[in-house]
Amino acid sequence: MIVARELTKYYGLKQAIQDVSFQINRGEVVGFLGPNGAGKTTILRIMTCFMQPTSGTMMVDDIDCRTHSLEVRKKIGFLPETVPLYTELSVRSFLAFAGTIKGLRGNKLASEVDRATSLCGLAEHRGRLIKYLSKGLKQRVGIAQALLNNPPILILDEPTTGLDPAQIVEVRNIIKELGGQRTVLLSTHILPEVSHLCQRVIILNQGRVIAEDTPKNLTDKLQKGLRTLLLVDGPQDQVKARLASIEGISKVETFQREGEFVVESTQEENLRPLLAKTVVEAGWGLKEMKSLDLSLEEVFVHLVTEEGKEA
Repeated sequence: MIVARELTKYYGLKQAIQDVSFQINRGEVVGFLGPNGAGKTTILRIMTCFMQPTSGTMMVDDIDCRTHSLEVRKKIGFLPETVPLYTELSVRSFLAFAGTIKGLRGNKLASEVDRATSLCGLAEHRGRLIKYLSKGLKQRVGIAQALLNNPPILILDEPTTGLDPAQIVEVRNIIKELGGQRTVLLSTHILPEVSHLCQRVIILNQGRVIAEDTPKNLTDKLQKGLRTLLLVDGPQDQVKARLASIEGISKVETFQREGEFVVESTQEENLRPLLAKTVVEAGWGLKEMKSLDLSLEEVFVHLVTEEGKEA
């Protein structure tokens, strides 16, 4: 559906991206991750035909973005990070204007506006001026304009930036519903969004793709041993030293709450029974023990940090 091959882009003498290649299949929901300045926005601009790469190719549904940009744009619904809304218009008027730009007319235009407002939970707000809407509702209007004419590809750039927790949940639910119907590319630096919404992630740093896989596979690759969370009622330094002395334990770290420890052991060995026995025999209280996988945030920080060291 979307194929990038060895994309490179220079702004003057500054290289923004270098030899970027990836593929997104039809119907996938893919997260585009990277710190600020990693090159995410540059790639989105190339994908949406806003600019051309210095070298390399970008294909959307087997159409070359360089030579057939108008055909590519018809297949993409785009929500930029800063949603360009005409705040003096009503929701209905703005969406009708956006639909007209996309070539919709008459009954088709009216039905598309109704469909998009219904999908985004805007039906009761159609007559309201956009300037009086909350930030969350304005974001929904932005998503609705991207959905006009039912494009097979939806690109969302930081769709929940600036929203409160309740609004974030609302927008996430809309994206979840859309994901089963079309290809969705979600560009964000908010990692919980990717964990909740995406089947696969592409991680960028310093203009290059440094990892590409499902969140689970990335976690499994980086997690070199079994991780166990223990909550122990005992002297912290003594508990940490005793746990670290057990053969097969590679690392012991304090965690969030007082008395919490994360213990890593080799992948081949499950030392949890021995951990429990050690704590109890020392006369300490074992309040909690559970397995603990790496979070996507830990994976992201590890990959970006290691990439920075190599650079």
